[in-house]
Amino acid sequence: MGSKFTKEEIKKKLDEENVRFIRLQFTDLLGTIKNVEIPLSQLDKALDNEMVFDGSSIEGFVRIEESDMKLHPDLDTFVIFPWTSEKGKVARFICDIHNTDGTPFLGCPRVNLKRNLKKMEEHGFTAFNIGTEPEFFLFKLDDKGEPSLELNDKGGYFDLAPTDLGENCRRDIVLELEEMGFEIEASHHEVAPGQHEIDFKYSDAVKHADDIQTFKLVVKTIARKHGLHATFMPKPLFGVNGSGMHCNMSLFEGKENKFLDESGELQLSKTAYQFIAGVIEHAQAFTAVTNPTVNSYKRLVPGFEAPSYVAWSGSNRSPLIRIPASRGLSTRVEVRSVDPSANPYLALSVLLAAGLDGIKKNMEAPQAVDRNIYVMDKQEREEHGVKDLPATLSDALRNLAEDEILKESLGEHLFEHFIESKEIEWDMFRTQVHPWEREQYIQMY
Repeated sequence: MGSKFTKEEIKKKLDEENVRFIRLQFTDLLGTIKNVEIPLSQLDKALDNEMVFDGSSIEGFVRIEESDMKLHPDLDTFVIFPWTSEKGKVARFICDIHNTDGTPFLGCPRVNLKRNLKKMEEHGFTAFNIGTEPEFFLFKLDDKGEPSLELNDKGGYFDLAPTDLGENCRRDIVLELEEMGFEIEASHHEVAPGQHEIDFKYSDAVKHADDIQTFKLVVKTIARKHGLHATFMPKPLFGVNGSGMHCNMSLFEGKENKFLDESGELQLSKTAYQFIAGVIEHAQAFTAVTNPTVNSYKRLVPGFEAPSYVAWSGSNRSPLIRIPASRGLSTRVEVRSVDPSANPYLALSVLLAAGLDGIKKNMEAPQAVDRNIYVMDKQEREEHGVKDLPATLSDALRNLAEDEILKESLGEHLFEHFIESKEIEWDMFRTQVHPWEREQYIQMY
């Protein structure tokens, strides 16, 4: 497939818009956006895939002795940041990481997602379409410019100003995103005070993962201009809803949505049911990747609209998987557990691998659970075949380590570095003494 932009068109646009700097962006193992910023004089070198950087300083990349890596900019991701200075704007490309011999680097999350999409094509599908709904909180900055825990409003679901003081900030975010080519479908206040959601149009997996990363960057940048800190932490506050990133997925063959069968039950195809079965089969293992922080598991508890149980439903919002009402080209499977701390390239890799395994092995989806699972006791859940999602990052990592399909979907390099990094994170948390423990025990014992 040819690029949206040619090198010549890009150079012309840079000149017209007074762009002075180019950011070559990529994503590390933990989903953090990294930049190599170059002056315009280095542009040709970058466009010829000759920009070398030191990979040994990046989380989960390589050891010191094999540190040089090359950045391959994806010309389709070219965008000029609208908020940058009048003295000279900043443009960016999202890059794939390659080894110095030109081969794709298997520790690059974006390269890995493309590898999984090739496996999808072997099954006859041409696109893995994704729509996500990343939620975030807006907190006020303190006198030192650090995030406080003071919320910027007392709004609730779909509230409008004056309660929703984040409205102006949210409107500015939407305007900036639209200027960068995003199609925004909705933007509203979420259930918890200070919590917001902006929904943008679905797209194929690589573009959507790119869009999530750009979205996070824009939200944080514009929030700061409003004296606010935007956080995608899954559960920043106790006792209110956490932030999710519901992931809507469909498989296409050409222009045909392979999840739709108008004569099927719920108008879902056999392929859709097999995909659901695969997601259910691997859910306890992929949770380590879709919910990758210690804090993620504070969100996956009963009572706050986030799923805690592995089940699916055509209507009910308590299970892990829901089938939204739209049909036709919009027929899709929604996984509700994913949170915005996930590295989107890795999360989509494991979700796709789980679903494809269901298709490949002709798995049968269990019965839909159309009751509220939160009111069932453990025995009732077991009778319905409903398993629990992992309760801690440690449990999830153990499940991931035992799942050969998902290990393969990450590849050896990413899998080993991910497990190592997350076990360190869990150990740091596990050995820390938390304020709650002192409140409970210091006087009692």
